[in-house]
Amino acid sequence: MGFAPAGIKLIIGGIIAAAGGGVLMGCCRWLGIPLLFLGIFLAGFSAYFFRDPERPKTFAAGEIACPADGTVLTVKNEGTPGITVVRIFLSIMSVHVQRSPMEGKVEGIKFTQGRFAIAYKPEAAENQRNLIRITGAGGRAVEVEQITGSIARRTACYVKEGQEVKAGERIGMIYFGSQVAVYLPESVKILVKPGDKVAGAETVLGQW
Repeated sequence: MGFAPAGIKLIIGGIIAAAGGGVLMGCCRWLGIPLLFLGIFLAGFSAYFFRDPERPKTFAAGEIACPADGTVLTVKNEGTPGITVVRIFLSIMSVHVQRSPMEGKVEGIKFTQGRFAIAYKPEAAENQRNLIRITGAGGRAVEVEQITGSIARRTACYVKEGQEVKAGERIGMIYFGSQVAVYLPESVKILVKPGDKVAGAETVLGQW
């Protein structure tokens, strides 16, 4: 079990705060006790939230890997001809690292300013977001959209345009409650439905 880079500083900070609280216990209990428990909470919460487990699954040819942990909200066309959108809600308890749905090249990355609605509500589709387009063999393409929630309001993108990625490879992270949207050609056979629990780089989202 590893940790996302952004969480390591918070974990270390919590450990340092807890150690400082332990030292102060000997002379200033009124300060040492709160600092000790605050440090333990910060380190523990950060270690849990920023966990980044290894996902070694190998996907068969034609399989599309799910890019995120969470619960499927909707599977439908949202107005763009020929495109099916799968929306996944990530609760604060979910692993928040996103992974590539397929092997290919990062063709484009587009960051868009927006609102900060609660991530499981329909209006979250207009939230601040980062869109990553990946193109693979035969011109097959998928788009993964990292959508912020109402709390931390931040995304991290781990890849750059032109970079080659493998199916299941880490491509980014969203902080705290959030949503991931996957844009797929309507010819793809979707293998999940609303309400399903899914796991990034473990669940097969669809089949070409």
